[in-house]
Amino acid sequence: MLEFKYDTQLLIDGKNLNEDMINEYFHKNFKGDCLLAVGDEETIKIHFHTNEPWTILEYCSTLGEIYDIVIEDMDRQSKGLKG
Repeated sequence: MLEFKYDTQLLIDGKNLNEDMINEYFHKNFKGDCLLAVGDEETIKIHFHTNEPWTILEYCSTLGEIYDIVIEDMDRQSKGLKG
């Protein structure tokens, strides 16, 4: 059993986005691991393992337009099922 079940990935388009601030917010407010928040002031790629992907989507939507959203169930994948 995985500690964090959902691989959550998305892109954010916005203005004045800041990787460091986003990373800090994730670490302080969300339970999960494998955080990747990289990009520039207009586009950030998010990758995060969590049990509550909806909280990630909710937060990221406050930063700008979110798209290319992928949420995969890694527990199902480990069993050979579609994620």
